[in-house]
Amino acid sequence: MTRNQPRLVFDLFAGCGGLSLGLEKAGFTSSIVCELDQDARDTFIRNRTHYLGETSFSALKELHFGDINTLTLPAITRARKVISNACGFESNFDINLIVGGPPCQGYSGIGHRRSYAVEKKELPSNRLFESMAELIEQVRPKAFLFENVRGILSGRWTASGEKGEIWRDVRKRFQRISGYSTDWQLVQAKDYNVPQNRPRVLLVGIREDIAISAGLKLGHGNGTAVETGFLPKASEKPAPDLEDLLSDLVDPLIEEALRKQSFPRQFRNECYASDPITDIQRHLRTLPNGKLLAKGDQLTDQDYSKHRSAVVEKFQFMISNGGQIAKEHRTKKFAQRLLPAHWGRKGPTITATSLPDDYVHYLQPRILTVREWARLQTFPDWYEFSGKRTTGGTRRAGIPTKGNFTRELPKYTQIGNAVPVNLAEAIGLHLIEILGRGEN
Repeated sequence: MTRNQPRLVFDLFAGCGGLSLGLEKAGFTSSIVCELDQDARDTFIRNRTHYLGETSFSALKELHFGDINTLTLPAITRARKVISNACGFESNFDINLIVGGPPCQGYSGIGHRRSYAVEKKELPSNRLFESMAELIEQVRPKAFLFENVRGILSGRWTASGEKGEIWRDVRKRFQRISGYSTDWQLVQAKDYNVPQNRPRVLLVGIREDIAISAGLKLGHGNGTAVETGFLPKASEKPAPDLEDLLSDLVDPLIEEALRKQSFPRQFRNECYASDPITDIQRHLRTLPNGKLLAKGDQLTDQDYSKHRSAVVEKFQFMISNGGQIAKEHRTKKFAQRLLPAHWGRKGPTITATSLPDDYVHYLQPRILTVREWARLQTFPDWYEFSGKRTTGGTRRAGIPTKGNFTRELPKYTQIGNAVPVNLAEAIGLHLIEILGRGEN
């Protein structure tokens, strides 16, 4: 790799771009995006302002893909030529990294429950790991990263199947890619300065020529990727408390409107009500050019839900009573949890999902806004999301029992599906260090 050649990454099943953003902050350069959902792909592209050579990535539409099945060998060859021409590379240039987290609704207990009962082997999305493995075999990057939810470790293809058979098949498929050493581990995002527990399964593959030079063990580890050096060690910095993360977005006028049930037509804040007061707030309010967003500057995606008075009363009771739900407000549906202002000794205890009504704000009787939801995933405030704010029913879950696998990805869902940016950055910095050793 030459001194000024960017470290190119292909992001498959990219979603709204949390994984890529963290990798970019670490020093990688996005060069191919593949995401089936139009809104999520639009979110990814609108937030990429970098250039490949003299051309902006967002303008290189030949590098933007929807269905992974369109990433055929001829399509990859054409894309590589576009990158080569844009950057002035020789035609046989290396791709540093391929990453991907195939859609996980069939592996996740929550996602599967909310997607209607159907055998997991019947969900087309549950076989997309094979497409990712095939692409890695064709491109031969220096490294690859597969990520997914914890549920994949214990998942069965069928109700009568063997516990863990899904992960066994996924792991074996990636280990079957010749010329790579691999290891994997279940990690907790809270160990990487993320204000969530959020367990994620990460499988890393390093091309053997790189692994040998980098001093990594050849072969296939069995769930010890941090110990064997394939993944980074936990950060010494604790995850931020929610009060430190969100307090600068609290506007007393919002609570007053909720109590009085007096809502403006557009129930939102379009500018910051205060200056940042904590390190994490300053970090998330810093633009790519280094400018710190101050009181009065533009704020996006800070739209509030117009909760009915009964809902406000329920939420206020929870805030005043340590998260308990009053007897008259209890239902058989998914119960909301009150977000704590401070995590306590064990650190973060929650995982952001695709449903914002899972959690109640720690101080105000309302659910979180899209912007606050994004902060849980450590997205910076300049990152903007495309599509609807939220949706529900079959539009969010599809009807797999009737062969309808189409799912909308509104903003909350895009964010809930994302890899936390801080976790991705930690992984990216570690992989760059491995590649640097391997290339030397």
